[in-house]
This record gives sequence, structure tokens and C-alpha cells, in this order.
Amino acid sequence: MFKFEKLVFGDLGWGDEFLLAMLMTLVVSVLSMGLGIFIAIFTAWAKLTYSRTLKFIASFYTTVIRGIPELLVIYLIFFGGSSLVMKIAKVFGYDGYLELNAITISVIAIGIISATYSSEVLRAAFLSIPKGQTEAAKSLGLSKLQIFYKILTPQILRHAIPGLGNVWQVTLKDTSLISVTGLVEIMRQTRIASNVEHSPLTFLITAAFLYLFLTTFSSKFFNFLERKTNKGYA
Repeated sequence: MFKFEKLVFGDLGWGDEFLLAMLMTLVVSVLSMGLGIFIAIFTAWAKLTYSRTLKFIASFYTTVIRGIPELLVIYLIFFGGSSLVMKIAKVFGYDGYLELNAITISVIAIGIISATYSSEVLRAAFLSIPKGQTEAAKSLGLSKLQIFYKILTPQILRHAIPGLGNVWQVTLKDTSLISVTGLVEIMRQTRIASNVEHSPLTFLITAAFLYLFLTTFSSKFFNFLERKTNKGYA
């Protein structure tokens, strides 16, 4: 049975804890998406370049990450991330102990996963632009930098926004997996509250509502961006 009294704010309920957990979920999602897009830009570029080596590296990265469970990626970063950082630090002469905190591990892991999908969205968006536009811009005397920022980038964003909206929704829901790192987001808070109050249904329904609220708001936001970028197009 759903117990509303368990969700009040203050010492008598878990309302404030769930609010903080939702904010943590949102922060991790935004940072992960940002990191993912940053990685995706270079990955998409590598796949579009004429270099076979870069194409192989980019394809290998996306194939491996998309081919293994996302939870496994998180575990690999969780258990191997600190060791890798310490090895890199030793190269620069630092022999002390370094450990990645939970939020850093979460952002890196979810960002790496998100990048594999974002890279395909960006690559497809670039390929959807007719080559004649680039050739026309060159004939007008525009430099490669001007062509990229004034001709290609606005159109890539217009074509990519719907796909990136889908990637954002996946990224947002993937944050439910980072509870294994100890970071208190929605699912971790749900488990803690359920164990304390012995009322799992109450808090599972609460978690479902919070995710539904975030995804619904996100859909409206990306729909707004899509309308803005499609102004002037039939």
C-alpha cells in the first residue's frame, strides 16, 4: 500500500532526501551528456575522415561499448578507473594514492556510453547535408572554418536535436545503474528508504514518478528546441 506520510519533508519523511536524489540524477545526466557529446564530436569526425586508422579506432570504440552491458562499463570504470589514474600520475612523478569519487566515476561511465549513441546521431546529421552546399560555399570564397561554423554546424544541430533528445532520455534513465557506485541518486535513495521503512512499493512508485517527471519535462524541452531550429523550414 502506498504511504503518503513517508514522503513528507523534514525529519518525519523522505521528501527532502528524494528531492536531493532527483537533483543528483539531473546533475549527473547533464554532465554525462555534455561529456558524451564532446567525445561524440571527435568520434563522428574520426568515422567521417579518410584515415583508415581513425575509422578503425572510432568503430572499435563504439562497437565494444554498445556491445557489452552498460552495467559492465560502469563496473570497469569503478574498479579500473582509479588504477589507471594512479598509473598516469606515476608517469608524471606522483607516487601517492589517488581515487576517483563516485560522481566522477558515474559521469565518465555514463558519458562514455552516451557518446557511442551521440556519435552516430552527429554522423548521420552531417551526412544528411547535401554536398552541394559545401561546394557552393567554397565557390563563394568561404574558408573551411567559415563553412563549418556558418553552413554546417547550424544544419547539423537542426538534424541532430531529435536524435540527441532520444540519447538524453536513455542517458537520464541509465543513471539508475550508477547506484552501484554508492552515489545517492533516485534508485540508491529508493533502496535506502525501502530498507529503513520496509515499504518498497511506496518508494518504487515515487522513483517511477520522479523519472517520469524528468523524462516528460525533457521531451517538452527538446520539442521546443526542435521547433526553434526548424523555423523557416517546410
